[in-house]
Amino acid sequence: MKKIFAFAIVAFFLAGCTQETQNKLGRAIVNWTGTEGILEVYSGGKVVRRFMDIDKISTAYGTEDNKPRPYRYGYGYLDANLNGKLDENEKKNKVYFEFSDYSTQYLFFEHP
Repeated sequence: MKKIFAFAIVAFFLAGCTQETQNKLGRAIVNWTGTEGILEVYSGGKVVRRFMDIDKISTAYGTEDNKPRPYRYGYGYLDANLNGKLDENEKKNKVYFEFSDYSTQYLFFEHP
C-alpha cells in the first residue's frame, strides 16, 4: 500500500511538471547512472573519429557571462582503429574532446 501511495505521489508530481523540468530530471538521472555512449564524428560521409564509453556530453558555458558556447565537450576513449570496440591499448587513456556546433557532423548514441 505504501509503495502504491509513493508511486501516486511521484506520478502526480511529474504530471504537474513542465516538459523542460521533466527533461532536466531525466538528464540528472542519466548523469548519475551514465550512458556508456558513443560519439562518431563524420567528414565527407565517413566516420573519422569515434569516442567510446562516454558518460555524458556537456555544453560549454562562459565563465563571465554564463551563456552557452557553440561547442560540446566530454571524456571518452578514442577508438583509434574504428573497429567499434576498445582494444587493450585504447583502454589505457581516457581523452578529452570537443566538437563545434557549426562545423562538425556527429552522432551520439547509447552503447548497444
